[in-house]
Amino acid sequence: MTTARVPAIGGAVLVGVLTAVQARINGQLGLRIDDGLVAAAISFGSGLAVLIVLSLALPAGRRGFATLVTGVRSRGIPWWMLAGGAAGALTVATQGVAVGIIGVSLFTVGVVAGQAVSGLILDRIGYGPAGVVAVTLPRLAGGALALVAVSISLTGSGLDGIPAWMLMLPVASGIGIGWQQATNGRLNQRVKAPLTATLVNFSGGTLILVFAAAVHVAIVGAPRDLPAELWLYAGGPVSVIYIFLSAALVAQTGVLLLGLGAVVGQLLTSVAIDALWPAPASPGPVQELAMVLVALLSVVVATVPWGRLRRAG
Repeated sequence: MTTARVPAIGGAVLVGVLTAVQARINGQLGLRIDDGLVAAAISFGSGLAVLIVLSLALPAGRRGFATLVTGVRSRGIPWWMLAGGAAGALTVATQGVAVGIIGVSLFTVGVVAGQAVSGLILDRIGYGPAGVVAVTLPRLAGGALALVAVSISLTGSGLDGIPAWMLMLPVASGIGIGWQQATNGRLNQRVKAPLTATLVNFSGGTLILVFAAAVHVAIVGAPRDLPAELWLYAGGPVSVIYIFLSAALVAQTGVLLLGLGAVVGQLLTSVAIDALWPAPASPGPVQELAMVLVALLSVVVATVPWGRLRRAG
């Protein structure tokens, strides 16, 4: 790992910290109003409002949007580069439905499994903005250790009564996050404005979530009254920050390393959150500590330049 990449890895860890914070906020809002989809739509909608204001106020935002419009009209920006919001919608919806019940730690390790698999595949086929990234033995081992961290979480007794589909949702979300980071990174390369790439992500995600929430409300009825605590509506602005960072960093780190760095931040923060504010289902403190240690090891294994160290030795 070059010295220039160290700040990028630190930024990836910050992405994970913010992701864990946002997950608990959205999960708690979903519990309070008893409707995870409506909570997700509120979260993404508030983030979109922030982005619209920033895009209008900042010169970089206006330039990026003009480049986006020109690229779409000339077909220099294909439609699939605009689709990252679909994965973002899945992630936020999953948070609203599951995190308030299973906790941030258990949600995070499910995401880890999905990110480890999708990161390796997307880097190998060259889908991300960094192009084809070889699947070296250390990178493969790092991804495998991330999966080990997931398996550790399943040894806890706090999963009794939790439906299997709720445990699979975070895995699907993790697969989507890897693809979303790569897609937003590719779009950022074209528009040269992470703010615009983030705006596109939130625009698509908000449309999907508002539609899904409207259908859900039509079927099951209106949610509970909205709570008065303002912090419950901070999930959108928090996600603006970490998606912006992801789009800016993925070209420097590759999809897998961005995902692994984010995993470290997510696990450390989620363990702290669940310790201070336990959820109904939890793997337990021993399992959570083991998960963090294995996840940290996975990042070390995947990022340390082992070949260079052997030559130096």
